[in-house]
Amino acid sequence: MAVEIVTFGCRLNTYESEVMKREADAAGLGELKDGAIIFNTCAVTSEAVRQARQAIRKARRENPEARIIVTGCAAQTEAENFAAMGEVDMVLGNEEKLKSNSYRMLPDFGVNQFEKVRVNDIMEVRETASHMVDAIEGRARAFVQVQNGCDHRCTFCIIPYGRGNSRSVPMGGVVDQVKRLVDNGYAEVVLTGVDMTSYGPDLPGNLRLGKLVKTVLGQVPDLQRLRLSSIDSIEADDDLMDALANESRLMPHLHLSLQSGDDMILKRMKRRHLRDDSIQFCETVRQIRPDIVFGADIIAGFPTETEAMFQNSMKIVEDCGLTHLHVFPYSPREGTPAARMPQVRRDIVKERAARLRGEADRAYAAHLKALDGSVQKLLIERESVNGQPGIGRTEGFTMAAFTADDAENVPGKIIERRITGHDKDKLLTSTL
Repeated sequence: MAVEIVTFGCRLNTYESEVMKREADAAGLGELKDGAIIFNTCAVTSEAVRQARQAIRKARRENPEARIIVTGCAAQTEAENFAAMGEVDMVLGNEEKLKSNSYRMLPDFGVNQFEKVRVNDIMEVRETASHMVDAIEGRARAFVQVQNGCDHRCTFCIIPYGRGNSRSVPMGGVVDQVKRLVDNGYAEVVLTGVDMTSYGPDLPGNLRLGKLVKTVLGQVPDLQRLRLSSIDSIEADDDLMDALANESRLMPHLHLSLQSGDDMILKRMKRRHLRDDSIQFCETVRQIRPDIVFGADIIAGFPTETEAMFQNSMKIVEDCGLTHLHVFPYSPREGTPAARMPQVRRDIVKERAARLRGEADRAYAAHLKALDGSVQKLLIERESVNGQPGIGRTEGFTMAAFTADDAENVPGKIIERRITGHDKDKLLTSTL
């Protein structure tokens, strides 16, 4: 039976799941008579951990004889808690999950309680290897890992303890991986990492993310679209800004790790930017790349947040011109400094998150309306079937519906369409 991978969380996890599937298959895990299910978990919120536990229990009910392995950030930070679940056969750390030897079990997959947990100290890991993948299953675009871990210690964040310290993939490895994916037919590649704008200082040559971007575009001329996942705007370097201004193949879409629009909350989060830094960055990028589309992560209800502080987060949606918002109701993570701060009542946290999502919906609707009548290039994610529209994404990562003939109707293909309106969720289009 094929190894089943259940992935939670970020794009980096999606990429790593492809590596895990290959390594597990190479180790013979797919030959187990009753199959194996690997959960690649996320620890960014307590809700993400809860969902993983729920999914594991459901999987055991539906697959009573299958072997269940749990890995990812939640497994790294809460190894013993997952090992204590009767449904779980093995727990692997974030470093162990990418190695074939981790999946080489005894013939009957028998393990004792000591062997059940294979999680080493992630802080001891000093390098991030370039793991080659040929494709990302079920995806029209491919992800390439360029960096892992984080050297910063935001007071709300557990992820450094799940991913370790920042370490970069050598530039040659990144270029080779992108070439491989383009040769396999991918028109769009997304560079991804935990703290991607910290790329480079641990490598020879004083490298930064901007240099990497320019090198990829220069050495892979057949790559049609290069996209960046979440960045920390305070770390954006001159080469990155120059690439945004002058490289049309670098997509006009940046997802910013803002987290709050209030200076006091940002300081208590131990962020390295203030409100005006974010606003100025967005204004500067918009001047050099007028078609830029901004997304952002914002947390509602961080400890000590007053209504006035929250209003600053509401206002920054308009002040920065944000479009694609990820809103997180604050979730205390055990072991982080923020969990020990005075907490905002849960009902207020949820109510603020709902209001912030409402503001995000308003901003998104305005963005959709502004594109009416324009011509956009769409990367097809889901083909049109039986007369039902397919789904694609613009260069600015906005979802759009389309119809196409058989020659065009292929996931991963780029087509042009005129925007005729929207249905609040996505753009509507017609042929040119």
